[in-house]
Amino acid sequence: MQKVTLKKAVFPVAGLGTRFLPATKAQPKEMLPVVDKPLIQYAVEEAYAAGIRHMIFVTGRNKRAIEDHFDTAYELETELEAAGKHKLLELVRSMNPGDMDFSYVRQPRSLGLGHAVLCAEHLVGNEPFAVLLADDLMVGSPPVLAQMAEQFAQLHQSVLAVQEVPAEQTRRYGIVAGETVNDKLIKVGTMVEKPAPEVAPSRMGVAGRYVLTPAVFRHIRNQSTGVGGEIQLTDGIAGLMNEESVYAFQYSGKRYDCGSKEGFLEATVELALAHPEVGEHFRNYLKNLQVA
Repeated sequence: MQKVTLKKAVFPVAGLGTRFLPATKAQPKEMLPVVDKPLIQYAVEEAYAAGIRHMIFVTGRNKRAIEDHFDTAYELETELEAAGKHKLLELVRSMNPGDMDFSYVRQPRSLGLGHAVLCAEHLVGNEPFAVLLADDLMVGSPPVLAQMAEQFAQLHQSVLAVQEVPAEQTRRYGIVAGETVNDKLIKVGTMVEKPAPEVAPSRMGVAGRYVLTPAVFRHIRNQSTGVGGEIQLTDGIAGLMNEESVYAFQYSGKRYDCGSKEGFLEATVELALAHPEVGEHFRNYLKNLQVA
């Protein structure tokens, strides 16, 4: 069987980020920095590490900062070069390597994650693709999406990142259940969007990483609205399961829910401690911090 590689990734970034107001009143939530990089850059770097070179952003109004972030900043580069700040110049240029392509499409109305993914159909075409939610900052070695890409190369079927969640949190996730293939894989038989704990089929929640076959577009397009009156990606994947196998993958790594203030703060502290430049100083600061 010919190996299928992932070439394209979709980043749904049209959300309003209301949980981080007022910080997100004039800037995208995806541009909030964790230590020294915005959330969206962590996600793009993860996709790049998985071998993906075409990054597709589904944006909305007031999201121009994302486009600017990945664009060439001629004035900044000129200033850095003139000042002899070559390390900073290299850092700035690394965000837009020569083999990476960027495309942008707008989601005109907030109709759900499924609708956001559907907005990218004409750019994805008839190819498998990844979906990354920047709110979920994933740390793994190898990177989580690279782990999933390897699974997809073997299975040639859609792969969803999953983790076990507390029973009281099932309302926050798409929940899957099915046949255990091995200690990492589940062949999904049931998928429910944000069920109450008492009716959830399991505690395996879908995290913010997906590798999908293009057939999912047809199911998203033809489905009815779901939870919250929105077009849910989970429902589209559930429809896809009627014609193709879908697998849930228990990845190795850690997920930070940076869509919540608590998760964002946890990511900031833990990634700061691991940062080669500020980690040692920050660790000493925390050791001497008087916590009431």
